[in-house]
Amino acid sequence: LCLFRPTGSPYQPAIEALESHPEKKFYNVSKLGGAKYDSLPYSIRVLFESSVRNCDGFLVKETDAMNILDWKTKQNHVEVPFCPARVVLQDFTGIPAMVDFAAMREAVRNAGGDPVKVNPACPTDLTVDHSLQIDFSKCAIQNAPNPGGGEQKPLARLSPLKPPLRKPPPCRGHGGCRGSCGTGEASRSSGPFTAQIENTPILCPFHLQPVPEPETALKNQEMEFGRNRERLQFFKWSSKVFENISIIPPETGMAHQVNLEYLSRVVFDVKDFLHPDSVVGTDSHTTMVNGLGILGWGVGGIETEAVMLGMPLTLTLPEVVGCELTGTVSPFATSIDIVLSITKHLRQADVAGKFVEFFGSGVSQLSVADRTTIANMCPEYGAILSFFPVDNVTLKHLKHAGFDKAKLEVTEAYLKAVKLFRNYESSSRAPEYSQVVQVNLSSIIPYVSGPKRSKDRVAINNMKSDFQACLNEKSGVKGFQIAAEKQNDIVPVQYEGNEYKLSHGCVVIAAVISCTNNCNPSVMLAAGLLAKKAVEAGLVVKPYIRTSLSPGSGMVTHYLSSSGVLPYLSKLGFEVVGYGCSTCVGNTAPLPEAIRNAIKQGDIIACGVLSGTKNFEGRLCDCVRANYLASPPLVVAYAIAGTVRIDFDTEPLGTGFNGKSIYLRDIWPTRQELHTVEEERVISSMFKELKEKMEKGNKRWNLLEAPESTLFPWDLKSTYIRCPSFFDKLAKEAVPPQAVENAHVLLFLGDSVTTDHISPAGSIARSSAAAKYLTSKGLTPREFNSYGARRGNDAVMTRGTFANIKLLNKFIGKPAPKTIHFPSGQTLDVFEAAELYQKEGVPVIILAGKKYGLGSSRDWAAKGPFLLGVKAVLAESYEKVHRSQLIGIGIAPLQFRPGENPSTLGLTGREQFSIFFPPDLLPRMTLDIKTSTGKVFSVIALFENNMEITLYKNGGSLNFVARRFL
Repeated sequence: LCLFRPTGSPYQPAIEALESHPEKKFYNVSKLGGAKYDSLPYSIRVLFESSVRNCDGFLVKETDAMNILDWKTKQNHVEVPFCPARVVLQDFTGIPAMVDFAAMREAVRNAGGDPVKVNPACPTDLTVDHSLQIDFSKCAIQNAPNPGGGEQKPLARLSPLKPPLRKPPPCRGHGGCRGSCGTGEASRSSGPFTAQIENTPILCPFHLQPVPEPETALKNQEMEFGRNRERLQFFKWSSKVFENISIIPPETGMAHQVNLEYLSRVVFDVKDFLHPDSVVGTDSHTTMVNGLGILGWGVGGIETEAVMLGMPLTLTLPEVVGCELTGTVSPFATSIDIVLSITKHLRQADVAGKFVEFFGSGVSQLSVADRTTIANMCPEYGAILSFFPVDNVTLKHLKHAGFDKAKLEVTEAYLKAVKLFRNYESSSRAPEYSQVVQVNLSSIIPYVSGPKRSKDRVAINNMKSDFQACLNEKSGVKGFQIAAEKQNDIVPVQYEGNEYKLSHGCVVIAAVISCTNNCNPSVMLAAGLLAKKAVEAGLVVKPYIRTSLSPGSGMVTHYLSSSGVLPYLSKLGFEVVGYGCSTCVGNTAPLPEAIRNAIKQGDIIACGVLSGTKNFEGRLCDCVRANYLASPPLVVAYAIAGTVRIDFDTEPLGTGFNGKSIYLRDIWPTRQELHTVEEERVISSMFKELKEKMEKGNKRWNLLEAPESTLFPWDLKSTYIRCPSFFDKLAKEAVPPQAVENAHVLLFLGDSVTTDHISPAGSIARSSAAAKYLTSKGLTPREFNSYGARRGNDAVMTRGTFANIKLLNKFIGKPAPKTIHFPSGQTLDVFEAAELYQKEGVPVIILAGKKYGLGSSRDWAAKGPFLLGVKAVLAESYEKVHRSQLIGIGIAPLQFRPGENPSTLGLTGREQFSIFFPPDLLPRMTLDIKTSTGKVFSVIALFENNMEITLYKNGGSLNFVARRFL
């Protein structure tokens, strides 16, 4: 796959025929490695196979393969290349990648090269999944004060295993559904965007008959295609002119879900040559595929683009932590509880920058869905990946997922031949690990995480007391510092003709979202069955709570509907809003104005509960200060309760029919119930049908027109797609790194600065620099869309850099996207200050504390600072992916020496700094920095290998690769 490889692999004598299928060939690395290979962790065996197959003596050398084979002694001491089998992009990070490809074509043409040669060399799939915003959340059924009219009675019971009638009688409309079930004369009139959504057989809860289209999802889709037409046309152009790339259109599902259900091969078969599937992606949740035995993880868009062009990734040969699972899972513990417990153990074991590999008797108790959910949380405990080797459970899942018999036979035979198949009953030699972490599944109890950080876990039986402690604690990473006399304040509010009372801990957002959980039928079905029992018991959700259900794909809707639970979720307000990332990335509609005003008036600590992986403060809504991560059934439970200040053991969720108090234990589904529904509903036909729908696309996408020219016809008036300036100085030969002289500090930041702080993904604030730019282009605030949707416009993204309202710059002393322009003394937006420095010809740097760049992989968290004129970041430590992104764009990552920081060195940040790079720059070289006050101190140039130095000297990976076409 590598673009610049001059010769084939010197290991070709190791190619053999598969015994059971002699027409299939493969590198028998198990024989090549001998006893050393047998002791390798399974994840390292995949790296070894890749190095053998791709060895060319140029980008991948024989010494690289031998270093991997000698993993036991070489781990953490050598750098090795890795050529993934494929790349997965999602549109938020995929659009800047494709815009860069389009810009590279133009730059290569301008420099005398052939632009047609600029194509992905590695198979690439781009899923348009991050465009969805929740403009509509509840349909007429939920908004009606008395759905159906007449005397209020319990919703008729639906058997989860009873299929709907094939030929339903027509619905002629009624008070609750108002004909919106679409089965009769009173259904709404046909319009340009009322095409039926495939694979979503929802039942009308009043007629128990199929509903042809989910009203809320259709409305959101119409808005999505309207506001994102420019971006979608660019993607359509990309699919036409670039080779080796496929675009998966909107409303199919999110990238990591589609990757799991549709794109994953487990074993690649290219012209009868077999090798393991492996993948890197621009989404931090790419690790989800580790649950299928596929090596994969998230990297920055900059590195991904290099891989797309045939460059290998370079990584330090990692330590591998073996996580031994023992014991039996509690019937009340969901996959999320298992995830959070394992996350805690692995975080305490300090697995940052390491591989994690699971083994032990407990592994076989976990379904593939459980495994993918666990692997999906990798970014939260800092591991590069969490690998579950293929075993019999995996093969059973693949059979249900639609793998045909012949393919399964080849897959199993190949994996066994190269010893990548895990058999827990075998007496074969166990792999050796760098360390072993033991987790007893029997000890796991239900938890939530919050109120501000995912690592702060709270047992649900301690939730009420813990929230009380948060009210008392000083304002900080967990506390809210509410005066004792105000902790029981109640604010009355009128909403839809009724009075409600808000208090500290009230739930105002409850979202089952398309992030961690939707790949797991048991978890999603648990939420549905809990909703079913709740509705049957007479429980309701207060109408002001912003509830939503954003499935990861049509398959999730399919099994929720076919099991009969979707109408009950809808009855409680958890209406399907669309398919894609929504609440998790800040794409949620504002709370009702009356509720917002009441929260602000009473300074209420309102809460959001969501089934995702991220709960940074202020991410969901600026007036929702406490956010908890929970499993889908607990999201529904807290929505019913309306507060997090509840003890589920002793306090009821609410009052049901006949005034009966209903407790959580009364409606919690048993594991046997879940197992029965899951086994009978999540079947291979669903996966097969989903794949067919994916390949057909949808009507709006198929009818979308796009240009077919070799070079993209940039529209200078566009506010979505702009040709970026990364290649403005492209020349055939690279210019050596220049000294950074008399640089001012643009920002002086503390610890745990996330990529959300650096490059927001949510809505564009009306007072922001990006908003001013868009307004100058004639757009109204309603047309701003989100930062994520405008990642193809460098002018918007540069202005959005460091625009997070929670950014804490020590120069300012309070959260605000502001800084000081020292030559003038003005306090300005970060962009405005950077723009002034650039006009004055003054370079800038950033000072930061520990874990700079924490959170989701995000390429604009590096590109944005680069375009602001940032030449270097000086921090106490970095998140690994973000450090590599800085290098990939041409920013030097510098690190204080151990025990030193701005405070110990007496730095105020108001000095000017000069940094000199020697021509013979080496990995982790010590450099001297001189300040305008005369102080000189040493830092570490945090380049881990010679390849990173080469990229930095070339001005980043984009320019390095572009020069190869000249």
